[in-house]
Amino acid sequence: MVQYGFYFDQSRCIGCNACTTVCKQWHQLPPGPQKWMRVYQWEKGPFSDLRLHFLAIPCFHCERPACIKACPNHAIFKEDRYGAVLIDSHLCRGERRCWMACPYGSIMYAAWSGGEKASKCNMCIDRLEEGKSPICVLSCSMRAFEFGPLHELKAKFGNLQELDEMPPGHMTQPSVVFKRPQEKRQIVSWVREEALGLWKKRRPHASPNGPDLFAEVEDITSVPPDTIGRNRLVLKAKNLEEFMYYTSDDD
Repeated sequence: MVQYGFYFDQSRCIGCNACTTVCKQWHQLPPGPQKWMRVYQWEKGPFSDLRLHFLAIPCFHCERPACIKACPNHAIFKEDRYGAVLIDSHLCRGERRCWMACPYGSIMYAAWSGGEKASKCNMCIDRLEEGKSPICVLSCSMRAFEFGPLHELKAKFGNLQELDEMPPGHMTQPSVVFKRPQEKRQIVSWVREEALGLWKKRRPHASPNGPDLFAEVEDITSVPPDTIGRNRLVLKAKNLEEFMYYTSDDD
């Protein structure tokens, strides 16, 4: 068996959610939490050291899938041609042990309440049989995704199988290769202290008699952790509201 997988360049992703949208359209998934492709967005740091993170996650069709071992009904299996991890819906009883076992939260349900059967990214195996790429790969206008035999992706892009805040790759050996985002660099020359001073005084266009925007520079540069809503990667949400919050771009 040749294991197929994904390449994801985090430096290219802009969080447009095109992959999520086209995946739902192609597979005729209903609106709501059943997202076979999820795009997470979170931020770190205050002005002027802010860093915005984007991460698109399907199922990674692991070489050692934890979900297969966790399913008591043998509803999840790994097919031989592409190494895709698939679900037999006729055998699934919706017990959600597979979701608890998957470190990436890739098992999906049409509703958060019990009784729903599991579903997930199937590697667009119907398209692969026609010699086509997965629909999410084709939808990405930034070319953040590639797809193909995993050994070819590793030879071309390296062996990185986890990004910051993700579960360790050795746990399940996900069929994915990552590229980290580029180091943050200053594109336009400016002086941080002068910019903060102008911001504080609402200059250059505000009235000189107006109040300051903030009292101390530390009010802007030292932000308490809870001030930022999406300040971390949350792959395993506690409830439906939290899941939609971390996978929706409604800013």
